[in-house]
Amino acid sequence: MAHVELSVDDRGVAWVRLNRADVHNAMNAAMIAELTLLAGRLGRDPAVRVVVLTGEGASFCAGGDLGWMRAQMEADAETRAREARALAEMLGALDVMPKPLIGRVQGQAFGGGLGLMSVCDVAVGVQTARFGLTEVRLGLIPATIGPYVVARMGAARARRVFFSGRRFDAEEAVALGLLARAVPEAELDAAVEAEIAPYLSAAPGAVAAGKALVAELCAAPDEVQVRATIDALVARWESDEAAEGIGAFFDKRKPGWAQ
Repeated sequence: MAHVELSVDDRGVAWVRLNRADVHNAMNAAMIAELTLLAGRLGRDPAVRVVVLTGEGASFCAGGDLGWMRAQMEADAETRAREARALAEMLGALDVMPKPLIGRVQGQAFGGGLGLMSVCDVAVGVQTARFGLTEVRLGLIPATIGPYVVARMGAARARRVFFSGRRFDAEEAVALGLLARAVPEAELDAAVEAEIAPYLSAAPGAVAAGKALVAELCAAPDEVQVRATIDALVARWESDEAAEGIGAFFDKRKPGWAQ
C-alpha cells in the first residue's frame, strides 16, 4: 500500500503505520481507502490478536491533506458528500473491527487525526504532542468525525474544544478522554506494550464479543447520524465562510473574521 504500512509480528500484533511523514500523515482519499481495506482484512484474520495504529515522522495525523482540501473547494456537492462518506465508512470500519485497536500517538494530531484517536479502544501518546479540532478556523466543522469524538469525550467535555478551534496539550487530551496516558517519548513503546500484553492472555473470541457488546450498549452512529454529518459538512463547504477561510489558508493570510 502506498500510504499505510502493515506488519504483523509473531505474537499476532498488527502494526498499522500511517506513512506520509512528509505531509504529517495528512489523510487523502487513497489513505482513507487503504485504512478501510485494512480494517476489514485485519478484522477477519484469525492470526491477528491486537492492532496498533501509529504514524511515521513528527505527527500522528494532521487531518485533511491540503491537496484533498483544494480539490474539495472545486468539487460539487455530490463529490463532497462521497468523500465525506468514505471518511465516515473508514472510521466506522475501524470502530467496529473485532480486534482491540490501540493508538500509539507519537506526535501532533489535528482534525481527522482526533477522529482516528477516538475510534481506538485506547490511545497513549507523548507528552509533547499537541491536539486540536481546528476545522472552524477554516469555516468548516468536525462533522464526519463528530460522532466518534463526542462519544469519546462526552458532550460536556467536547463543548470545551469541539467548536473553539483551540489547540491543547497532552495533559488536557488525557482529561478530555482522548488519551489514556501521556508519557515521555522514551516511554511510549513501553506504554503501548503495557496495553498490548493483557490481550495476549485473553480469549480472542471473548475480546471480540466484549467489544461488540460495548458498541451495542453505547449505540454506535447509525445511518441517520452519518447522513446528518455528511449533510452538515457539505453545507459548510458551500458556505461563504469556508470559501474565505480556506482561501485565506492557502493565501497565507488571516480570514476576515480573525482578530
